Amino acid sequence: MMPSIVIVGAQWGDEGKGKIIDYLAQEADVVIRAQGGNNAGHTVMVEDKKYSFHLLPSGVLFEDKLNIIGNGVVFDPEGFLQEIEVLKKEGINTSNIKIDERVHVIFPYHKRIDQLEEEARGEAQIGTTKKGIGPCYMDKIQRSGIRLGEMIDEEDFKDRLYKQVDDKNKIIEKIYEAEGFEKEAMYETYLKYAREIKKYVTDTTILAHEALKAKKKVLFEGAQGTLLDIDLGTYPYVTSSHPTAGGFPIGAGIGPNQIEQVLGIVKAYTTRVGSGTFPTELDNEVGDKIRIKGNEFGTTTGRPRRCGWFDGVMVRYTTRINGLTAMSLMLLDVLSGFDTLKICTGYELEGEMVAHFPANIKTLGKCKPIYEELPGWEEDITNMKTYEELPENAKKYIERIESYVGVPIKMISVGPKRNQTIIRERLF
Repeated sequence: MMPSIVIVGAQWGDEGKGKIIDYLAQEADVVIRAQGGNNAGHTVMVEDKKYSFHLLPSGVLFEDKLNIIGNGVVFDPEGFLQEIEVLKKEGINTSNIKIDERVHVIFPYHKRIDQLEEEARGEAQIGTTKKGIGPCYMDKIQRSGIRLGEMIDEEDFKDRLYKQVDDKNKIIEKIYEAEGFEKEAMYETYLKYAREIKKYVTDTTILAHEALKAKKKVLFEGAQGTLLDIDLGTYPYVTSSHPTAGGFPIGAGIGPNQIEQVLGIVKAYTTRVGSGTFPTELDNEVGDKIRIKGNEFGTTTGRPRRCGWFDGVMVRYTTRINGLTAMSLMLLDVLSGFDTLKICTGYELEGEMVAHFPANIKTLGKCKPIYEELPGWEEDITNMKTYEELPENAKKYIERIESYVGVPIKMISVGPKRNQTIIRERLF
C-alpha cells in the first residue's frame, strides 16, 4: 500500500471523481485540491443525503481529515463562505479546512469579464461557466492578480484592489460598453470576507510536506478532466489550469517524486459539457437513454451533458500523459439494459486508421470512431458487492477496456452511494 494517491479525471470531466474521492477519503489523513476553482462540481452521496462541492475538498465530510485548498487553485471568497454555511447548517465541523495564502482571488470583475468575453464570442463560445476562472488565471499569469495572503493584509489590500478595479473598469466600459464596478463597495465587501476567511489561511505547502514526510495517507483531489487541460486538452475548449497529474506537484507545492499512484476516473461511457469535438457522441435515442439513466446534468451549471460510447483511443491518451497506474470505472450500472455496447478502439481519418488521439481539434473533428461491439446485459447490478457477482458480459466489457487501455480497473461503481462500490484491489 502506498500513502499518496492522485485522482484525475481521464475524460472531459464529470467522471464521478467526487464519489471516489469521498470513498478513499475514509482512509486518507489529508485531502488536497490543487487547481481550478468553483467551476468544478463534485457530488457525494452519503446514505440518502446528497452533497455538492464546488471549491471545498470532498474530504470535508470527515472531521478527522485535514482538507487543503492548495496554491494552484483560484479562490472565490463568496462561493467558499456559502459552502461553509451549508456545512455548518448540517452540523459539520469546518475547522479542518486550510487554504494556501498563495491562491489567487476571484473578484466580481473577473466574473463580469468572463461573461462579456463569452457573449462576444457568439457562435464560437467555449462553454465557460462564467465563474471568472479564466480571467483570474489571466491576472495570475500577467502578474497583476491579488493573492489571498494579500487580501487579508488590510494595509496593502485597498491599494491593490483599487488599481485592479480601475484597470478592469476600462476594459468593461470601453471595450464591452458595459457598466463597471464601484471600488469602495467592493473593498468593503471583500474586507468583510477576508476577516471571516483569515482563520483558514496558512502556508499549506508546509502541511503537505510534513504529511508526506510522516508517511500519512494523502489524497490529491482532481477537478475537471484531462481533456480540459490548458496544454494537453482539446484546446481551445479547455479550462485554464492543469487537471492532469503533472498539475499536482505545482498546485500543491510538492515534489513530483512524492506522487506514488495515479488513479484515473473514467465513466463506462463518455460525456462532455459545452462545446467542442466529441468523436463518439450519440446524438440519438441511445445518447438520450444514457443521459436520462445516468442523470447526466452538470453539478455546477445543470447543463445536459452530451453522451457517447466509451472512447478507448482517448483514454489511452489520457493514460499516457497522466502516467495512470490504475482506473476506477464509474456508472457501470447505467449500461444495464442495452443489447449491444460499443467501445471505440480507433479512428478513421480520411480513409486511414488512426491509433492515437490527435493534438489538433480540427483533425479530431474529422475522425470517425471505429467500434468493437460487445454483448450487453439485462441484470440490475446496483446491489452487487463483488466482481464475481457481476454478469459475465459486464465482466467481459470491463476486461476489454483493461486490455485495450493497458491499466487495471481496481474500483467499479455500480450506483451513486458510497457503499455501491466494488473494490478489486485496495489502494490505501
